[in-house]
Amino acid sequence: QVLLVESGGGLVKPGGSLTLSCTASGNILSMVAMGWYRQAPGKQRELVATLASDGTPNYADSQKGRVTISRELGKHAVDLRMNSLRPEDTAVYYCNAEGTTVQDMGRITIGDYWGQGTQVTVSS
Repeated sequence: QVLLVESGGGLVKPGGSLTLSCTASGNILSMVAMGWYRQAPGKQRELVATLASDGTPNYADSQKGRVTISRELGKHAVDLRMNSLRPEDTAVYYCNAEGTTVQDMGRITIGDYWGQGTQVTVSS
């Protein structure tokens, strides 16, 4: 199984910046993609950005130009740099990872994993 640990959330003023980090651990054989999603109160979880194993990023249209996703070298980890934050960016941000893992009996499986979420609040 894969454990995702998130950090970097908090309170930021409108127009400010914040960087979220996510590190995956476990019996990871390979990672297909990692990324970030968010969920505001009363709304569905939505894409923020993902990064495929080949380095190809995918950004939600609403985030283009304001966020940058990047990989941390040497480990299964990604960072999300968010700029020009707005109050409507307030949400719980979840790290997501899709990868291949080795299970207890040596089985190789592909799974989709989620972190616990980190709160981002944009307010004066």
